[in-house]
Amino acid sequence: MMHVSRWMLAGAALMVGAAVGMTPAQAQQYPTQDIHVICAFPAGSGADVLVRYFAEELRKKANRTVIVENKPGAAGNISAEYVVRAKPDGHVIYIHAGSSTAANYHLFKKPPIDPAKDLQVVATLNQQPFMVMVDAKSPYKTLQDLTAAMIKKGDKATYAQSNTTGKVMGELYKIATGVTAVEVPYKTANDSLNDFASGSVDFGMMDPVFALVQEREGRLRNLAVSTSKRMEAVPNLPTMTEGGVPGVELFGWFAAMVPAATPKPIVAQLNKWFNEIEATPETKAFLNRFGGDPWITTPDQGQAQLAKDQKDWEDYVKKAKIEQQG
Repeated sequence: MMHVSRWMLAGAALMVGAAVGMTPAQAQQYPTQDIHVICAFPAGSGADVLVRYFAEELRKKANRTVIVENKPGAAGNISAEYVVRAKPDGHVIYIHAGSSTAANYHLFKKPPIDPAKDLQVVATLNQQPFMVMVDAKSPYKTLQDLTAAMIKKGDKATYAQSNTTGKVMGELYKIATGVTAVEVPYKTANDSLNDFASGSVDFGMMDPVFALVQEREGRLRNLAVSTSKRMEAVPNLPTMTEGGVPGVELFGWFAAMVPAATPKPIVAQLNKWFNEIEATPETKAFLNRFGGDPWITTPDQGQAQLAKDQKDWEDYVKKAKIEQQG
């Protein structure tokens, strides 16, 4: 299957050679038809809400109909490959976590695409941290408190995670501190709530949407974020470095991406539109509700982050001893 996909991609690249040479005058006519935004999550999911927000704002900028198509499955690989195979003319856009797209290259034995080569980031949209959290009744008020207690508890300590990023974050924390807590995986973050309440798990490494909702409901307490600097969305939460755990920098980020052969004038136009959308107070407030901050970059900066994440995740997969999926 991998070989078939590569031959198809190669053939597509030959067919669009003329499009790559599009002149600035031709690019000014863009878009010339409806724009299709591809979402890797089911309709109604949290990520789908984010994708649809940006799709609606893009509609206003482009003055064209923007259609959101949900193509879930294979951790985003189905939608990513669909976009890579699409005509590279800016009318098919992938809005997804660039961090997850990069990670998938090392999480699967036969990844259908090479993200850093097959996709072009037109704009980064946000940054989202993962969070270290404990039960609201826990005696641990800071990350320093938690680390000291977990070192004493040894291999009787436990931590919760519900996805690959949380698993990697837990392993990086353990490597940095000497904590030997046992990982407890959950199918969904909500499945961990009873074990937090009963004390079966001591702490968790969770996504910001879950973390912020549970803290607002008074069930859990957030101790630190996984980013290198504090987030505007949660300015009172210290970084893990501030909490005595240096060297942990792990964050999720969404991006708008197109096939790699998309002409540069169209990439530049899309970057301009998305950056203008992010610069509004409404977008900042929207992203802050999900625990993230707007992240405005150039296409080259976004592409560099995609390549960096793809390289970093090779090391993360090894450190966390993650078994590749078939």
